[in-house]
Amino acid sequence: MPDAPPELTVRPLTGPQELDLFCRLSYVLDHELANDLAAGRRRPEWMWVALRGERVVARIAWWSMDGEVPLLLDCFDLDGTLPGSEEAGLRLLETATAAVVPAGAPRPEYGRYVPPDWREDPVVRDAVEARIRIMERTGARMLVERLRLEWRAGTPVPDGSGRLRFRPVAGREDLLTLMTPVMEGTLDAHGRRDLATGLSAREAAEKHYDEELANYTTPQEWWRVAELPDGEPVGFVVPARNSYHPIIAYIGVLPAHRGHRYIDDLLAEGTRVLAGQEGVERIRAATDLGNVPMAKSFERLGYVNFERALDMVWD
Repeated sequence: MPDAPPELTVRPLTGPQELDLFCRLSYVLDHELANDLAAGRRRPEWMWVALRGERVVARIAWWSMDGEVPLLLDCFDLDGTLPGSEEAGLRLLETATAAVVPAGAPRPEYGRYVPPDWREDPVVRDAVEARIRIMERTGARMLVERLRLEWRAGTPVPDGSGRLRFRPVAGREDLLTLMTPVMEGTLDAHGRRDLATGLSAREAAEKHYDEELANYTTPQEWWRVAELPDGEPVGFVVPARNSYHPIIAYIGVLPAHRGHRYIDDLLAEGTRVLAGQEGVERIRAATDLGNVPMAKSFERLGYVNFERALDMVWD
């Protein structure tokens, strides 16, 4: 009779020295893991593996902006060549979550980057759908599929159309005054989820500002409000840099001014601000697959859809 496979061992990493073990399975974020550990965005006790003997069957990791509380489950990989890998992944997910996520706290969102054509490659599709099935077995649901976009150095940035004038954002209240009506009619799935939980548009705007925009360390002088020649605001754009790339962090057109392609003027202005900084080779952005007007604007300005992102949540 063949030998029985070794028992499954599920445990966290003992320290950064086990990063090579963790990377026996691979993902596009692997090149960031060492820096994230050094900067405190990850912790070894948030990085877990499921082992059969010396073989990594599955792995999981959470990320945080400051290393205090896990904010995002962004690594979850299986060795799909092994029988029983889904069951091992499920056990890993539930065991690690119970240890990492504070008791009573909501589970952090699960985010996964996938190729833009992931449905067309059977091998990739099967791997993606296996992870989705495991998440769904724990009560997660798909929130949104997003386009990940990239402007690359050398891509022309159009000159301003002359229809709008731009000024720097004059502080938190200035931006929140504009974000609130944008949030009321948003096509963004995360914004709509916040509204569905009972937050007002103002509260949802404050949540997004305080949890994300306020944490960027690049100058707020980069942030722009677009106005008509008479001073009436049309929209705004937030160019920034996160821990990894220059990004278009937020862009919005006020409901009264939608339908005039002002989004192109805003995106071009935000792109010019970032492209004018020293050494910028790429600018990243993302938009929901269903937000067709935003996606078309990025396409018109030469942004390339290099990946997609799948976001799942536990309600």
